[in-house]
Parts: sequence; C-alpha cells; structure tokens
Amino acid sequence: MQVLQILKSKGNDGVVTVKPGSLVSDAAKILADKRIGTVVISADGSTADGILSERDIVRELAEQGAACLKQTVDDMMTRDLITCTRADSAEGVLQKMTDGRFRHMPVVEDGKMVGLVTLGDVVKARLSQLAMEKDALEGMITSQW
Repeated sequence: MQVLQILKSKGNDGVVTVKPGSLVSDAAKILADKRIGTVVISADGSTADGILSERDIVRELAEQGAACLKQTVDDMMTRDLITCTRADSAEGVLQKMTDGRFRHMPVVEDGKMVGLVTLGDVVKARLSQLAMEKDALEGMITSQW
C-alpha cells in the first residue's frame, strides 16, 4: 500500500500549520481544539519549516514549567524533518517512524506539503491490507476448484 492510498482514505489530506513566531500556547490550543497531535511550522502554509508535537510541549513543560508556553514554536520545533512522498510504501513509512520514534510525517513533493500521515493512519492501512490478504488466502484454501 502506498501513502497516496492512505491520504485518500483519510478524506482530508490538509495539513494544520502555524507560522514561525507563533506562541507555543497558541499551538497547544490548536492541538487541543482540533484533537490532533502535531502542527507543522510553515511560513507560507505549503513548505515545512519544522514540526511541533504535543510530546515536544510536554517535555518542555516538564523541564521549564508553564513559562515554555510563552516561547515561540521556533524554539521548540523539530527542524530536521523526515518526510515521505505519496509514492512511498506504508511499510517504509512505518519503518522510518519506528526507527525515529515519531508519530507524524509530512508528505512532501517538489518541496510542497501534500499531506500528513500519522502512525495510526499507517497502522490502520496495514491492518486493513493484512485482513484483505487473510480473506483472500482463506478463500483460496476453502474453495472447491
């Protein structure tokens, strides 16, 4: 299964972004309001400058306390992004996420974001694919030629 199929199954391949210089407290509010785990930091809404996850915020809260909410997203975001394309396989993306211990990956083509996949999206797609393969194999085994 390819990332393209995962994005299609999500129905909405839009990416929630915030501009550099935004306050971490504003990003946290967006995460809570939209019930999502990450925002992409983007000056123009189409290129990824960085990514900020709820985990990033929690780590800083543990170290600095509530003062970190007054910082800008630039201070806390991950700058070295690992991305994928729509043509990448779900298995490859899952491996990158597992190896890197992260749960969100921007889908980028020609320098522009075209979507975002989560670990949950990839696992769901993989489970669906495995269920179809299982059903096909069971059908082959139990059918009368």
